[in-house]
Amino acid sequence: MKGSISASEVHRQYSDGIAAFRGQIADGTLRAQMSQEVDPFMRTCALGLWARDGQAITPRHVEYYNAIYTKGGAVPSILYWELSTAVTDYPGFCPPVFFQRMRQNDCETGGSLSRDFIDLMVLMLLLFAAVDNVVSEQEAGFVNACADALGALCGADGLAPDKMPLKAEEFVSKPVPQTEQAEPSSEPEQSVEELLAELDALCGLEKVKADVKSLINLVRVRKLRQEHALPVPPMSLHLVFMGNPGTGKTTVARLLAKIYHAIGVLSKGQLVEVDRSGLVAGFVGQTAIKTSEAVGKALGGVLFIDEAYALTNVDSPNDFGKEAIEVLLKAMEDHRDDFIVIVAGYTALMDDFVHANPGLESRFNKYFYFDDYTAEQMYEIFCSMCDKNGYVLAPEAEDCVKKQLRTRYDNRDENFGNAREVRNLFEHVVARQADRIAAMEAPDKETLMTFTSADMQEKPQGSAAPAGISGLSGA
Repeated sequence: MKGSISASEVHRQYSDGIAAFRGQIADGTLRAQMSQEVDPFMRTCALGLWARDGQAITPRHVEYYNAIYTKGGAVPSILYWELSTAVTDYPGFCPPVFFQRMRQNDCETGGSLSRDFIDLMVLMLLLFAAVDNVVSEQEAGFVNACADALGALCGADGLAPDKMPLKAEEFVSKPVPQTEQAEPSSEPEQSVEELLAELDALCGLEKVKADVKSLINLVRVRKLRQEHALPVPPMSLHLVFMGNPGTGKTTVARLLAKIYHAIGVLSKGQLVEVDRSGLVAGFVGQTAIKTSEAVGKALGGVLFIDEAYALTNVDSPNDFGKEAIEVLLKAMEDHRDDFIVIVAGYTALMDDFVHANPGLESRFNKYFYFDDYTAEQMYEIFCSMCDKNGYVLAPEAEDCVKKQLRTRYDNRDENFGNAREVRNLFEHVVARQADRIAAMEAPDKETLMTFTSADMQEKPQGSAAPAGISGLSGA
């Protein structure tokens, strides 16, 4: 987070603070015991601090936790889901064992090590609270409660403080007055009816459209039952989109995210699209951070994972795709009320993906099948691209387009791109028309808009297609 202390700085400040305090301990046995036990104690305190924060664990929490060690101590290497579980399972504050010996030492020598340690602990916990650049009242309350627990032990031993103890509330972040209104969304929110009309306007996909509408009806009725305090059976809204490339999977996922938002299932309704490279890194622990960042962007909306099978099809026990899946499964559980995952890819490969992990099987039980477009539907998409970009087909060009699309459809193989095939043809025709018109002295508007049969010829190799053409896209 911008403005937060880096993890390396946290480590430096923590290590320096502990080392400086350790240097004050004259008793060698106490010094050795404190050195051995202080890091695990402080890390446990961090778990309790973050449990009180009320915010989801982020990659920065992982970095901070792994920075809590001193020279010669064990260096932690906790992973994202391990930290999330540890925070959830925080056992409660427990004074460190060495603190009893520290109090005994003070009673015998008249020193103030135990009271000074309480101040050190307060400073260290405030350092850990800086993970989000804010010290909240809840965090300060937890820090003070820990300090009071240790202070009570000192008081029971008759160790009176020689100065006012450090209080965490002095470091609570004050809210900044809002002087500006948040910028309104650039896109006006659409109604469910408008979004469904947009879905209906998509070419083909009749089975998918019916499945989407059935799912929406199911969700709506569930919400109505909840509003009337009626029981609702468990239901997973995570989806599997199965089909070849270019069949509109991304387009449907984006519409579905907006529809879920419109009916109150999702708080934001954005679509975040990733593939394996957007989730998996090359080092232990880094994949969890990368995946959790993608999850964070998608909270309140839909995380769309294209070619999701690539997370499980690597025949290596050390493949980090498994780490990404573990993070995803935990996020789907922790944020099940405001986070949906849609995985997509080839039909056969996606079936293998879902059955590769019991956790995936239990969460993905709704499948949408995207059939290849027919030659007639491909022609319809081509005409739609023409209309959107200000082009028209001359009568003789219509037959040429139909013939070319029919040929591509009849000769399709596993690399067939569906709507992408149409886009490729469209861009080819645009480039050929540009070559033809560039030779004219003063072409009129109709000429600039019209595709002729001459524009359907093969484009010479090496020619570049023009940029900036809009049309149907989506996996």
